[in-house]
Amino acid sequence: MGEVLVLTCLDDPTADMVIGHLNRRGAQVARLDPGADFPAAASFSAHFGGRPGGSLTTASRHVDLEGVRAVYYRRPTPYLPDDPSQAEHFAGVQARYGLGGVLASLPCRYVNHPWKVMAAEHKPVQFAIARRVGFAIPPTLITNRPDDAREFAAAHEPVIYKPLRLTPYTSPSGEPSTIWATPVDPATLDETVSHTAHLFQARVDKVADLRVTVAGERVFCIRIGSPLLDWRQDYGRITYTLVDPPPGLADAARAFLGMLDLSFGAFDFAVARNGVPLFLECNPNGQWGWLEEATGAPIAAAIADLLLEDHERP
Repeated sequence: MGEVLVLTCLDDPTADMVIGHLNRRGAQVARLDPGADFPAAASFSAHFGGRPGGSLTTASRHVDLEGVRAVYYRRPTPYLPDDPSQAEHFAGVQARYGLGGVLASLPCRYVNHPWKVMAAEHKPVQFAIARRVGFAIPPTLITNRPDDAREFAAAHEPVIYKPLRLTPYTSPSGEPSTIWATPVDPATLDETVSHTAHLFQARVDKVADLRVTVAGERVFCIRIGSPLLDWRQDYGRITYTLVDPPPGLADAARAFLGMLDLSFGAFDFAVARNGVPLFLECNPNGQWGWLEEATGAPIAAAIADLLLEDHERP
């Protein structure tokens, strides 16, 4: 029936959970980390015009590309190393657009397609679609205008700042640093706001958070208890409870993913004191392995089901 191609890095226990389910069901699985394995441990050829088709060879598999049943795109290594030489930059770009382009053009199901993932990671797109499907959203401003930021802070205090995308950052001491959701002191909103885009949001007076993981039609809602504004800062202080989704949330989440042509998504909501879940974001390639371990939610099995599901090729 063809291989399920898993694109991820070598050390990915989350992908291992899905691969375990696929193996137990007798599926043929080929694993590849294109950014790390190619060209040292993998080779490929793809034909366009004349005779179609192509093949991929990994350390353990020879894969007929036209016969690939599904692609599970997880966390592959980037094609370009940090601070590449000119030769490394050239080779990495050719690999990304060559091998990467071939892997993105296979006529099969993707969970999720890498180009769809990149498009869906833009927060303004997420907020626009969240509004269309009926999610409540905390008052949010994306701007580089200091006056608008100050006006927003005055209208919605307390306000928090979030990066529009998690980005590697080094602190003044030279240590790697992560910028979490952070309370904003309105007095600090000076002209430095104009230097780039900023996301400001009214802080939710919340009683809990929800992490809602959607795989196809399956929806897993986990209530997260944490004393922190951003629970990701300390996983040791979190409690987890598998709960039913609030009314209407599952259908809206599936509609959200449908508009982005995605079959998987990890949503974050803050639950306000009145019980209303407020949409914060959706990670189209979000982590979920630790949630299954904490609650027993069968997310890996649901993703395996999705990859093995019969469907018409485009």
